[in-house]
Amino acid sequence: MSGGPQGDGTVGKALAVLDRVAAFGRPVRFGELLEESPFPKATLYRFVQTLTSQGMLSFDPERQTYAPGLRLVRLAHAAWDQSSLAPVARPHLDALSREIGETVHLAQLDGGSVLYVDKRNAREPIEMFSQAGKVGPAYCTGVGKAMLAWVEPEALDRVLSQQSYHRFTDHTLTSARALRAELARIRARGHAFDDQEHEPGIICIAVPILTQQHRMLGAVSVTTSTDRGDLSGLAGLAPQLRATADEIAREAQNWRFPDQTRQDLKRGEQPCRA
Repeated sequence: MSGGPQGDGTVGKALAVLDRVAAFGRPVRFGELLEESPFPKATLYRFVQTLTSQGMLSFDPERQTYAPGLRLVRLAHAAWDQSSLAPVARPHLDALSREIGETVHLAQLDGGSVLYVDKRNAREPIEMFSQAGKVGPAYCTGVGKAMLAWVEPEALDRVLSQQSYHRFTDHTLTSARALRAELARIRARGHAFDDQEHEPGIICIAVPILTQQHRMLGAVSVTTSTDRGDLSGLAGLAPQLRATADEIAREAQNWRFPDQTRQDLKRGEQPCRA
């Protein structure tokens, strides 16, 4: 925790503590939290105790460790069902995965980052960073660039300023200027590539999930390795990937924006076909 949230008061600070506990990926001792905390010991202890009493953290008295609590698990399941595209997209991801046999990802934009909300492994799985629930960079992943290319212009400056532009590989774009040029190319052709920009040897093609009104909901991708394929081969999958994204968008339109869908039908328009 390099710094506390600004302008969000007590709630924002408590959520920062919760984020930090989750980031450890394992039960954590109070002393470990304190080492990285911007808060004084007494303040941090108060936040931890409040989060524990509210069920957002759980405390193991034997090991003296804290971990995300069951109340947080219940909220996560509710968010998964009500806010993520995963429930709507599941059968379409299954069908695409069976058809092509490669890794399929579903992602949504979380601030300036990519949240992987679902994944289907290839018939012969490849070791890679992405897993459902993980957060990754947007500027150097296929799903991230596919979504950034359709962010509203008035919001794009803010989102691009949130990118770290860390060089993960020799192929990584390391400036907002280079990324803007790449986003223009993505919009022109309708899909994005990850050419070993985040991980060496990992390549993918991604398309945005767009409603009829071009509201960007997320992105879907197909990923493989340079040992098994190349970008030209992935480009051949663009029609199948686009069809999958269209199906997800059409169902998401009815699920997330039912009032808009009813208005479209009254005007004689077809439900979402992005």
